[in-house]
Amino acid sequence: MDKKIVKRIGLGIAAYILFVVLVMTFYKGDPENMDWQDREQYNREQISKLEVGMSKQHIIELMGSPDISEAKKVAEKTLQVMFYRTERKQSDGITTADECIPLLFENNQLIAWGNDTYRQYTER
Repeated sequence: MDKKIVKRIGLGIAAYILFVVLVMTFYKGDPENMDWQDREQYNREQISKLEVGMSKQHIIELMGSPDISEAKKVAEKTLQVMFYRTERKQSDGITTADECIPLLFENNQLIAWGNDTYRQYTER
């Protein structure tokens, strides 16, 4: 094989590897621009990183905007539940609460998440 061809192939492979490394290093996936499958996987991964006491703003920065959100005032407390879709149950193009994990906030601080969280919200 001609040395020029081998050299060009080597340079092409090196350029491709450099491109892949740069994309993986600097590209931050934006949940708002993901397709539904990637977004569900992303939400599951981010939910595993949650800690009680995180601020609502921190959660939004971590996970993006919620798919569904509800709020109410009880006595002097503001309660909000934000739903993030983690599994598709029907291919109807509509996200419903049963396809999501609810996150419960009290005065903008995360106090609970998981399947029983919405019940806690409605009982208050």
